[in-house]
Amino acid sequence: MALTYGFLSTHPPTQCGLATFNSALAAHLTGDGLFGGIVRVTAEGDDERPQPGVVHTWTPSSPGGWQAAGAALEDFDVAIVQHEYGIYPGADGQDVLPLLRCLAVPSVVVLHTVLAAPTPRQKALLEEIGAAAGAIVTMTCTARDRLTAGYQVDAGKVFVIPHGAADHLRVPARRRSRPHMLTWGLLGPGKGIEWALRALALLGGLDPSPIYTIAGKTHPKVLELQGEAYREGLHELAARLGVSTAVRHDPVYRDQDSLSRLIRSADVVVLPYDSAEQVTSGVLIEAVAAGVPVVATTFPHAVELLTGGPGLLVPHGDPAALASAVRRVLTRPGLADDLTVRTRALIPTLLWPAVAARYESLVRSLRAKRPTATTAMLP
Repeated sequence: MALTYGFLSTHPPTQCGLATFNSALAAHLTGDGLFGGIVRVTAEGDDERPQPGVVHTWTPSSPGGWQAAGAALEDFDVAIVQHEYGIYPGADGQDVLPLLRCLAVPSVVVLHTVLAAPTPRQKALLEEIGAAAGAIVTMTCTARDRLTAGYQVDAGKVFVIPHGAADHLRVPARRRSRPHMLTWGLLGPGKGIEWALRALALLGGLDPSPIYTIAGKTHPKVLELQGEAYREGLHELAARLGVSTAVRHDPVYRDQDSLSRLIRSADVVVLPYDSAEQVTSGVLIEAVAAGVPVVATTFPHAVELLTGGPGLLVPHGDPAALASAVRRVLTRPGLADDLTVRTRALIPTLLWPAVAARYESLVRSLRAKRPTATTAMLP
């Protein structure tokens, strides 16, 4: 019997990683919306016009909005809830907690962040969310281990299901006349692009010299608070380093086909992130699934996925090490192929159909374990 799925999350046209993830997961679980619906969480300034598949909108200005959102989720067999601090109203997004507690249908909470050093309130909130949820999904073993070691949660509720990826390999690789370095995703401080620019300046001796594409819009929250200051700083840095002509800014939010073509044109994906907290990176998964070598700093997801796999790891904030790793990928014969061949068998397990099937299996198992409601017999 087909299950129906209710999803609680940010959702397009909101442009963020959480919304993109939820949209893809919903599409692969519900058969073009036939068996599901979205309860969309919005922020100030979001476009709140009706969207296909959205059955309810939880706006930040709605007092007690969690009650109506919870009621909308009750129309489905299961609620899949995306969690990130600050997505929901209340301090640290705490308004999602009473919603979870009031749900009669089983719930699966997907954790996009598990902090190693949370504030006491963040820690307590995540522990209470874990207690209220029927199951918890982390996208990496690192996140699972951090959660079970650092938080009081029922380890039996925690399941690891990877972040899904599109089938980029259906797009033929398109090599350019010059080696192509690529970083993509919503832009803002912490992405470490400045380190990649400094590394690019150290690669000037290569013939032909590489070009570096920085693809993606500025993150909406960064844009609201800081405008384009970060991107403008990158332009200024590139000019000081003398690499402006080798840098291509592509400040658009691409659809799937366009993104696949861009990724498959890259010789190496560079992820120079500053964060040592990042236990999940959708960009990293997409790059690996596209069969493109990756050079990344040692953020937790990269360490887990790239060690012995399709990429090279470098220390944070070290442009010389970053340049050396990129140089090796671009110039050492056979290295790029060797890196990507190591995970050829892994790629099918990362594609959205396989990931969605694991969510469906988890949901069916969760529903099977729920006690059947019985009516009390009065004497």
